Amino acid sequence: MGMLDGKVVLVTGGGRGIGRDFSLALAAAGAKVVVNDLGASTDGTDIEGTPAKEVVREIEAMGGQAIANFGSVARWEDAQAMIADAIKAFGQLDGVINNAGILRDRMFHKMSLEEWHAVIDVHLHGTFYVSRAAAEHFRERNTGAFVHMTSTSGLIGNFGQANYAAAKLGIAALSKSIALDLGRNGVRSNCIAPFAWTRMIGTIPITDEAQRQRVERLKEMTPAKIAPMAVYLLSDAAKDVTGQIFAVRNNEIFLMSQHRPKRSMHRGDGWTAETIAEHCMPALKADFYPLDRSQDVWPWDPV
Repeated sequence: MGMLDGKVVLVTGGGRGIGRDFSLALAAAGAKVVVNDLGASTDGTDIEGTPAKEVVREIEAMGGQAIANFGSVARWEDAQAMIADAIKAFGQLDGVINNAGILRDRMFHKMSLEEWHAVIDVHLHGTFYVSRAAAEHFRERNTGAFVHMTSTSGLIGNFGQANYAAAKLGIAALSKSIALDLGRNGVRSNCIAPFAWTRMIGTIPITDEAQRQRVERLKEMTPAKIAPMAVYLLSDAAKDVTGQIFAVRNNEIFLMSQHRPKRSMHRGDGWTAETIAEHCMPALKADFYPLDRSQDVWPWDPV
């Protein structure tokens, strides 16, 4: 018996990289899989084949069941069709992994409007569209689980990724809202921040020796390391886990913090701009967050 026997799961961007490993791991755990993949390049500008079909063939070769879907998560009509395809083929939908993504990296002061909108459309709008399309079916059945891909680029920070970081931090907030709004219907929603070498991460520009060494460390972390967490979160074993953010880094799993008050200052007669400058900020400054990136927070090699 697999952990996902009898369940049907949709994986967006399921034809390559982490998405492919998700699709294969879900099938190995007993799920029927809807493999969605537009077949686009890492920047979303070109169609480079039909990886969804290739993954379906791999799943069928291992004795599993799967169908391919070629819609774009950035189109509401396509998102609705993904859910409809799952129900038509398998009679139900039990889980969604919102994994599809593109990169358009650029320093903020050079980022074009097109680069901003393209990344927001695929990551943030796409996660909303697919989740919203699945929500009615989940509510009708009083069950369902979402796994959304966030990133330390948004949770912590990174250079040259304002569009990606904004979308990924927005996804974390969206996941929490889904967990709150649909919890009464037995629907769960969690995030994974993955560390893995993928086709998309391979576009990171190498500007110095430190960055080259970081990229070499990333190459050691395969997408297959992320898949067990996704399988778990979609299973009944995780029925009490919702509204959380997990980072998976090779053999390490982290429960990530979420925004909460850190320190406060009180002044009985109220604050002025001058007293804020003289009293409040000097007291709070010791607890300011530095301008960290993920490699500053995780300075040790993956284990």
